[in-house]
Order: sequence, then structure tokens, then C-alpha cells
Amino acid sequence: MTVAKVIVDVPAKQTDRPFDYLIPEELEEVIQPGMRVIVPFGPRKVQGFVESLEETSSFKSLKKIIEPMDLVPVLNKELLSLADWLSHSTLCYKISAFQAMLPPALKAKYERKVKRVMGKEQDMAEGVAALFRNMEEVVWEEALKNVSLSALQKEVKKGTIEVSYEVQSRGQKKKVKHIYPLVKREDLTDYEESLNKNAKKQKELLVFFSEHPEPIEQKQLLTKLKISTAAIKGLVEKGLLGEIDKEVYRDPYQEREFERTYALPLTDDQAKVVAPIHQAVKEERHEVFLLYGVTGSGKTEVYLQSIEKVLAKGEEAIVLVPEIALTPQMVNRFKGRFGELVAVLHSGLSVGEKYDEWRKIQRNEVKVVVGARSAIFAPFTNLGIIIIDEEHEMTYKQEENPRYHAKEVAIERGKKHGCSIILGSATPSLESFARAQKGVYTLLSLPNRMNNQSLPNVEIIDMREELRTGNRSMFSEALLDKLKDRLEKKEQTVLFLNKRGHSSFVMCRDCGYVVKCPNCDISLTYHRFQNQMKCHYCGYETYTPTTCPECSSEHIRYFGTGTQKVEEELAKILPEARVIRMDVDTTSRKGAHEKLLQKFQDGEADILLGTQMIAKGLDFPRITLVGVLSADTMLHLPDFRSSEKTFQLLTQVSGRAGRHKLQGEVIFQTYTPEHYSIELASEQDYDRFYETEMMIRRQHAYPPYYFLTMITISHEELMKVVGVSEKITQIVRNRLSPQTVILGPVASPIARIKNKYRYQCLIKYKQEPNLEEVLKSILDHYQTEISSNGLQISIDVNPFILM
Repeated sequence: MTVAKVIVDVPAKQTDRPFDYLIPEELEEVIQPGMRVIVPFGPRKVQGFVESLEETSSFKSLKKIIEPMDLVPVLNKELLSLADWLSHSTLCYKISAFQAMLPPALKAKYERKVKRVMGKEQDMAEGVAALFRNMEEVVWEEALKNVSLSALQKEVKKGTIEVSYEVQSRGQKKKVKHIYPLVKREDLTDYEESLNKNAKKQKELLVFFSEHPEPIEQKQLLTKLKISTAAIKGLVEKGLLGEIDKEVYRDPYQEREFERTYALPLTDDQAKVVAPIHQAVKEERHEVFLLYGVTGSGKTEVYLQSIEKVLAKGEEAIVLVPEIALTPQMVNRFKGRFGELVAVLHSGLSVGEKYDEWRKIQRNEVKVVVGARSAIFAPFTNLGIIIIDEEHEMTYKQEENPRYHAKEVAIERGKKHGCSIILGSATPSLESFARAQKGVYTLLSLPNRMNNQSLPNVEIIDMREELRTGNRSMFSEALLDKLKDRLEKKEQTVLFLNKRGHSSFVMCRDCGYVVKCPNCDISLTYHRFQNQMKCHYCGYETYTPTTCPECSSEHIRYFGTGTQKVEEELAKILPEARVIRMDVDTTSRKGAHEKLLQKFQDGEADILLGTQMIAKGLDFPRITLVGVLSADTMLHLPDFRSSEKTFQLLTQVSGRAGRHKLQGEVIFQTYTPEHYSIELASEQDYDRFYETEMMIRRQHAYPPYYFLTMITISHEELMKVVGVSEKITQIVRNRLSPQTVILGPVASPIARIKNKYRYQCLIKYKQEPNLEEVLKSILDHYQTEISSNGLQISIDVNPFILM
């Protein structure tokens, strides 16, 4: 007998272990580790993942696996073992780790179909070929009525059939009509000669198919030969050509032509940096490189040439870039250099598109994946390099279970594959730079911009002075003059403000009432275009009051500034300027992000106004001015990383100016011009910032000197939250070493979200070997209340957001 160890899709403490299931005889050849199967679990049937196969079981009577959901494993051996590591390091259930590795299409309701692979019919066993008759696909259940599972699996291995999942609720397979010849080449030629001279179009068609016998998309055929469908129809009716609806990959970049690019000559700096990477690739050595290069120093070319080296060895590459529909320019560069070998994974794609891109990877049809955080789980089996661009970005940390950091996952996969990791940034995170200083990572530097262009000049404007001189506008005199100057010269400007919407809050001038969200402890943001108040945490929306709900006064005023308000102001003071606004509101539709950037690239606008999404990755030759409207938006948040985030953001934004021949200028408007993160960002002096910030971190016992773990407790009843928080903090205090610092419990900075009160406890430690065990025991202890009582306990190891 063969026994399968199965992790079932029931996320709970009691089920977070493998269950033994007997593999029925007829499935013994079929079931493999990494497959999803349907198993009986209590009274119901659930999905599960086969973790391993054993010869025996310690249990006497076993239930049988009902059926497999895949013919080939969806998780390879390395990803199965990675799930072990992930569940330990992030304290999540094994099933959550498995689910995180798969595209959304494999998590929904699905209908399975068996499909034949075009052009391989002659290799197919008779019984299987009979299934299809004139059809291209058969529903799974139908196929199993006529053919055994192992017969189907043999055909999958031969490549004559494949199993696909049609997601019922979320996007279908994409079908396109293809035309192909039904008869031999000689018959086509004979028939073509027998046609009369007037049937020119049909003759052309027959000549075409005698030279190209493989199926071709009807749409392509019509444009290629400049013919109508009537000519095709005539030959189909005569039995010479056949029509078939063939599945095509949904290619999000199908409409686009990518201009082929080739390796550029490297500068001396780049050559110095590339040499050790190439050496590590050649020796198949796992090494983590921190590529620290100023903005515009040519990091992307280093990535591209390193990947070329890896592909030449027949290995694969993963490139992670921060989200925001993956800076389209980055995709252009990779698609331009490696063409069809590139798959792209990000949140802007539909469920179907993501699934298709993932299948290309699984079938070894591509060699490079460019994607956001979850692309780190791409099912490659022969990784040669993993690159994380802008490694300091917060988006690499997942904020719901499993709370993994893509960088940690990359390093773990790198160890297994013996491959190099490149972490690139102009402003590395303090943790990474400290590791590079200690020699844990190898530091590589690109200190100069390409073509030795100087960094832009930065001017800091004290907005308190502007107020004193009577300027109440959101634009300082200097910025306004420079904006006008750029309009006259027909150069482009980027204006940055990290706040979407129109106003930060709405307040009554008479009684001080602020319009708040009824579900969260936070003021609502005013959005002018819909005339609505919105909560950016739970999505609550309401209309803007015209009178105060508390005292009925009509003195309702809007405070703070958002991107919408800036756009209105610009229209008043510079009516001739063409403005493109980019924030969550204008880029929520598919492809909007790319279209807006293309318009800006084509010179259809003078000013690009936006939030964080315009801060990185943009490379436009005519941008000569960058204005940061409020440099201190993030400085005063209750977060020990607020100075670091401010420095990184300001440095990144400044880096958009003067990247080509024209010299760039940058203006920071701020109410705290003396703050070191603003001063040093204006000089792009990362080294001095690193020293200053590290002193502060050391004094206050924060990373990289200490590790952090944060426990957040939430519930609808305040007293329940306080009680549980105090008990948990007490357990942690009693069971961890005296050197460990425990802060709390205290109310979270945002004390209520979605009607749940929130308390937190912060643990700071250098070495705490039994921390995992203590935290697991806490989760186990409150397990029943978590599942039945609405209590939520989330544990974030190395948190990035402390709110």
C-alpha cells in the first residue's frame, strides 16, 4: 500500500499537520508530492496538498483519496520544503503557506478540462484520441468515464494533452479561431492548380498553407493576406481547411511591440560591479550582493547583463520590482532585452492573465519572471539569480498571513538553489546596509550617475517663512517661478505629494467637530470630484455635510492638502499648464497607470502630479524640475522608521530630475527644514544619514541592533481586548529572557479599525531561542476564542508597519 501525507485546506491549529490517506490502487501511479487532491474530511470533501508519500502508516484504518485535482504537481519539491520554513518563520499554518505560492485562479471554484495539444495527435494513444473526436477539450468527469487516470497522466508526460482549470467565477480560458489545412500539401497544390484564374484569394490561401501547415489565428491570416472571411469559408466548406477554437494565453502585453535592445557597453563602475556577480554565477555560489548605486547610475543594465550570464547557462531568473503596476519602463526593458522569455506577474493583471503567466513558468516556456512580491514563489526548478530592485521598499513585506518578507524568502531560495541574490537600491534599508558593513552581504557600489551627469541641485524652502510673508498658497514663490520657467522652456515637471484626495479632514470652525469614520478611529478624507468623504482604512463613504452635525454652524472648512486640491490650484494659477494626476483614484482602472505615463512620455503634459507611485523608476529625459510639496508628511508618524522612509522617498523623488542631458533642479517645501533626514536627502548623502540614524537606533534599541516582533490583539469589545492584551504581555514577560525588552500593552496608534478595538505589545530582542515556541503557545491557548468569538491575534515578526 502507498500512503499520502496530506495537508488539508482547513486553517486551524488542530488540522495544521499532515493527515494520512490511502492511495487507491488505480491512483498509485498518479499521485505525486506537490499535487492538490480531493479528500474526505469528516462529513465533507476538501482540497488538500500531498506533502509526501510513505509505504506505511501508524493508523490502522485509513480513508481513501477521492481524486487528484492535478495531473502534474503544482508545487515542486523545493517549494514544498520552503513552505516548512515559511510556516516556522512567519508562524502561519502550512496550508496558508501553500496557498500564498499559487495564483488566485487555483484558489477559486474551478471546472477542470482535459485538452489536446495541437499537432501532437499522432502521438496520442488510441483510447485517449477517441475522447476528443472533433473536440479540442473534454470535461474532466467525462474523460474519466472513458479513460483511466494513469492513461491520461502518461499522455501529459508525452505532451499530447494537458489539464486546465476554468475558473467558473473568475475569468474563462481565452479562445481564438484558428485555421489549419485538413489535407496534405500535395492535395493543396493540386487543388490550387485546378482553380480558375478569378479565384485569386483562394489561390493565395492554398499557397500560404502549403508553405505553412501549422494552425494560424484567423485574424492574423486576414491581415496577412488582405482577404475576407468568405475566401476561407469557401475552402472550409470544400473540406480543404479546418476551423478550430484554440486556447491562447492572455498576454497583457500582446498589443505592444517591444523594441529589441542589446547589451550596452558598461562604464568602469558598472564593470567593477558586474565582475564579482558573474564570478558567483559561474561558480554557482550562493552570495547576497547589496548593489548600492545613486539614482540614475545604471543599476538596471547590471541586472540585465547578470541575467544574460545566467540564461547562457540554461538557468532561470526572478526579478522583483516594487508594485504600482510594476513601473512599465522596467517591463519594457526586460521584454526588450529578453522578449518572449519573460513572464510578468503583478496585481494589475486579471485572474486569467495571472494564471496564464504562471502556467508559462510552470511549463518552462519562460526563463525570466518580472513581478511584484508574490513572484518570489515562481515555480522555477533551476534558479540562477534573484534580483530585488529598490530593496528598501515596504511593499516587499506582506501585511496579512503569511507575513513574509520577499527578501528573506529570496535568500532562503538562494541557499537551496546555490544562486546569487542582488539587492539593489540608491537608499538601502538600514538593516541591509548594516549587514553589508559586517560582511554578511557583499557591498557593490555605483557612486556616479551614467554619463557622469551631476546630481540635481536641491533647494529647501521653509514654509513657515512663506506664511510670515503672507503667502498662504501651497506653492512657495520659488517653486511657482520655476514652474513658470519650465512652461516657457517646454520642459517637464514632477510634483510630488504623498496624500491623495482633496483635503485631509473636514472641521467645524465654531465647535471644532471633525468628521470621523464610524467604524475606525480616524478622520475621513474629503474627495472633491465625488463630493464624498472616504475612509482610507475600511472604505466607508458618506456625503460631505454642509452644516456641522454637532452645532449646526455653517462654518465647515477643509484642512490639509491632497492631490485633487493641488490639481485645482494649478488650474487657477497656471491655466495654460497641462497636468496629469496620478494617484489611487486615477489609476484604479486596468492599464490606466501605463497610459498616463505614456501620455507624459509623449509630451502631452507639462506637469506630472502624483503620490508615491511617481517617486521611483521613472526615467524621462525632459524632466528638469521636481517639486516636493510637503516633505514632512511622513516625518511625524508614530514609527521608528519615519525618518528613514522620509529620506528614502525624498532621495528617490529627487532622482527623477535631470537624468539625461538637461540639468535637474529639486525643491523641498517643508515646515521642519532643520530635520537631518530632509537636510541629508537634499545632499543625497546616504552615508551620513546612515551614521546619524544608526546612532539613534542604538540609543533606543531598534533594528538593526535589535529584532522586533509585534503582537496585535483586536475585538469588538474594548474590555475584552484590554484583558487579553494584559494576559499575553504577562505570559511573554514571564517566559522570555530578562534582556528582552517588552513594551505595552498599549492602544494602537489607530485604536479602532472596522469596528474592532486594537491593542499591541512590542517585543525587542537580540537572541531569543524559545520565542517561536512561546508565541505558538499563545496562539494555541486562544485558538477556540479566535475561531468562535471574533478575537483576532496577529503576530508580525520583523514588522514594517507599527500602526
